[in-house]
Amino acid sequence: MTLRYGIIGCGMMGQEHIRNIQLLPDAAVVAVVEPDAAMRASIQLLVPLVHFEASIELLLARKDIDALLIASPNFMHAEQLLQIFATTTLPVLVEKPLVTDANDIQRIQAAAAKHPAPVWVAMEYRYMPPVAALLNEIKKQTHGHTKQFSIREHRFPFLEKVNDWNRFNKNTGGTLVEKCCHFFDLMRLQAGSEAVRVFASGGQDVNHIDERYDGQQPDILDNAFVIVDFKNGQRALLELSMFAEGSEYQEELCAVGEKAKLEAKVPGPGRFWNTNLGPAPLPKLIVSPRNPSGPIETPIPVDPALLAAGDHNGSTYYQHLGFYKAVTEGASVDVSIDDGLKAVVLGLAAQESVKTGQAMTISNNGLSFG
Repeated sequence: MTLRYGIIGCGMMGQEHIRNIQLLPDAAVVAVVEPDAAMRASIQLLVPLVHFEASIELLLARKDIDALLIASPNFMHAEQLLQIFATTTLPVLVEKPLVTDANDIQRIQAAAAKHPAPVWVAMEYRYMPPVAALLNEIKKQTHGHTKQFSIREHRFPFLEKVNDWNRFNKNTGGTLVEKCCHFFDLMRLQAGSEAVRVFASGGQDVNHIDERYDGQQPDILDNAFVIVDFKNGQRALLELSMFAEGSEYQEELCAVGEKAKLEAKVPGPGRFWNTNLGPAPLPKLIVSPRNPSGPIETPIPVDPALLAAGDHNGSTYYQHLGFYKAVTEGASVDVSIDDGLKAVVLGLAAQESVKTGQAMTISNNGLSFG
């Protein structure tokens, strides 16, 4: 069957979704709600016959849509998702973060529990080929049992978005929610356990300090350290810097067990690579046993067509392929509503820890903190 998509919000990330939907074996974008004229012009270049609807209500009233994608600004996700749950029985792929306010958690949980179709939270980083290879080695316990897990992201500052919505915590949930819920999702996934404590230190030291929007200075963090303790005794660390785009690799993930160290190295978007340095680096997996010691490097190349379709190392395509199978074949949903909410809770807890200087205790099976 052709899976016919309706999309809510279609800026930079929404257009990446479109390019990857077009790579699926049998899928099409039928209609879009996008209020910005420049974004609509870009979308029409990608999908010449697309229908533009003036409201979500009109989109949801269409009879020629099989699935919905939410790719609007963060602060809109919760209400739009609740509107979909109240109006339709369609499958939904919703961009992260699922919510930006802890007060929305129970409302989303309750409504999602009654929704009869698949709901998939977009956590693209799970599907980056080098990250997927690392997760597979962790699952096989190539390194033994994980004792320490760390993620370093050294990257470029936040990009410009429509109306600069991503410059303020009230719209994004904060950097450790907006950007880093991906990483807290990976921490939970590899640990197979729930977080019990979060401590973070961060600041806004370089980026956006001289910018003003309606007289207001942006308040988003541009660097942080976050430590997460898990119920099973694991510890995880996030190191974030958003003024380090000169790095060879954007993400470096490391799991250390009693037998070996495992690493995945992921380059940033190819369009930002300094071509004066030669070709962009290849993603790689590194296994470093203790005995016999020494690293074993394996390149993890990504299909150039997938790299050209977006900024996330091919992962958006693999995510859509999974969602497509969940809708058309009844396959399981990889990233559930609970997964999405728990990742946000860790981000909100980290934001609060930065603000207060105190460690946050995670409770209620990872769905609240204090």
